[in-house]
Amino acid sequence: MSFDAVKPAQPTLLIAPSLEDREALRALERTEANHLAAMAGLACMQRVEAPPMAPRAPLAFPLTIAAWNLERCYAVSPSAALLASQGVDVVLLSEVDNGMARTGQRHTSAEIATQLDMGHAYGVEFLELDLGAPTELEYCIDDFNALGFHGNALLSRSNLFTPVLIRLPDQLFWFNTEVQTARVGTRCAIAATLMTEQGPLFAVSVHLESRGDGAHRGRQMAMLFDCVAQLAGDMPVVIGGDLNTGLADGGNFDAEPLFADAAQRGYRRHSGPIEQMTTRPSRLSRGAKGAYKLDWLLTRGLEVTESRIVAALAPDGEVLSDHEMVVAQIAGFTAL
Repeated sequence: MSFDAVKPAQPTLLIAPSLEDREALRALERTEANHLAAMAGLACMQRVEAPPMAPRAPLAFPLTIAAWNLERCYAVSPSAALLASQGVDVVLLSEVDNGMARTGQRHTSAEIATQLDMGHAYGVEFLELDLGAPTELEYCIDDFNALGFHGNALLSRSNLFTPVLIRLPDQLFWFNTEVQTARVGTRCAIAATLMTEQGPLFAVSVHLESRGDGAHRGRQMAMLFDCVAQLAGDMPVVIGGDLNTGLADGGNFDAEPLFADAAQRGYRRHSGPIEQMTTRPSRLSRGAKGAYKLDWLLTRGLEVTESRIVAALAPDGEVLSDHEMVVAQIAGFTAL
């Protein structure tokens, strides 16, 4: 396999193209060639942001890992508080904004990391060229995006070693005339090695394509599994996030090829009670699109004693996301 898709870390903040350059990208004809050229020319798409941390103690078992699609992250402090209430040690976030008018131009995952006293690694999934979908415009504080970043993050109480961004295989799902908003980018994963008292653990935050079918998501996960196999070797692994399972099959997540592939590679899946779905109506997802089980943790070489689904609600009833949080308790390493 090629490692062209694996992008190394840089300690400084990611730099966005100027507003003028973003307008030029927005004016491009929506073709695959133009999209590939745009991606290649954007430095912000080639690195993962991972500010340095002072040395931290290794993670102690039992530890708690959460995966959560935060749907832009409109409510930073309540979201951080809900994560804190679960006693999280590692957090795998997707759909988190950075420098978007709709979320107050905030670096949402970095702020959550600060409130949880964690380090973070962040990568850009999409460079947003518009303010957002029509339902998002009412939340915009400005008529421009300071950065226009929308992506995934990995947070940890321990140090993050050799963080990378992994670009997943994609089609022209978003840089076309069929979608409401213009954006450049592809789905991606953020990965890093974390040190525990039993040795290194490889953690991955991932977001798979919602507009594709199960076969497409299967190809995305196959590439990710191959990358993880070479980057992690024999380390225990946790992969978590919004896998968008069942969207093309009427909610039948078991029809997704990625689960059979995961099992063959030695991974077990976790998402609370199998009958409990992980989506809900929210400030943006207002329609009755149905309930789906989209969010999972996949583990290899880890003893998972419990997994649960935590409602994406603040104490006052505010809906924090259209996805619930998935949480797992890890007792330690097991033999591979």
